[in-house]
Amino acid sequence: MRWRDPVLLIVLLLAAWQLLYLAVGDVALSSPARTFRVVTAMLGDPRFLPHVQETLLAFVQGFAIALAIGLLLGLTLGANRLSGEVAEPILVALYSIPKVTLYPVILLVFGIGMPAKVAFGAIHGIVPISLFVMNAVRNISPVYLRTARVLRLSPVETAWKILLRAALPEIVTGIRVGFSLTLIGTILGEMFGAQRGLGFLLMQAMSLHEMERIMSLTLLLVVFASSVNAGLLALERRLA
Repeated sequence: MRWRDPVLLIVLLLAAWQLLYLAVGDVALSSPARTFRVVTAMLGDPRFLPHVQETLLAFVQGFAIALAIGLLLGLTLGANRLSGEVAEPILVALYSIPKVTLYPVILLVFGIGMPAKVAFGAIHGIVPISLFVMNAVRNISPVYLRTARVLRLSPVETAWKILLRAALPEIVTGIRVGFSLTLIGTILGEMFGAQRGLGFLLMQAMSLHEMERIMSLTLLLVVFASSVNAGLLALERRLA
């Protein structure tokens, strides 16, 4: 019963993809069968793997930075209600700014290459993780905090043994959102200012209107993001 629904969903998505391809043709889509063949050929091409490694390396670094800063900022602001109330509108305003407008500044600071991609990916993930962690800490029962004071726990012990663990399910939700946005930021960074990576290949395919490569690269990114999100969702449910 657990695997039947995902399999049914995948079958329905493939059927909808095929019907849409029959409706619009090769101009806007490639067929599922053709896309899978191109994906298989790309994965078997030794020239393709360095681009995958480049994207994964940039994404992992950006996500690690976003996770560390987001957790630290969210725990700090959530533990102090006044600071959180002041910072929350600022974070929401920053979150609403299109990050593409900041990319020229990032290029000026970090230059073209890996640091710019890492920074652009991290910028996308820091704010949502911070907001989720901050609200998760705010929703912790006051009894836990009073108990920490009675036990005379230090601020570090309170954050580690009380705040982080009590808010963990909601924090994982923020990590899921931050993961997706960091991946988007990394790909965008490669599309606009890189010479290697999946985003660079995607931009190159778009400029040449190679629909089969566009669909194949998109499919790889969707499968990767969906797989990791499914694992994080299972972890979130287990923690809850």
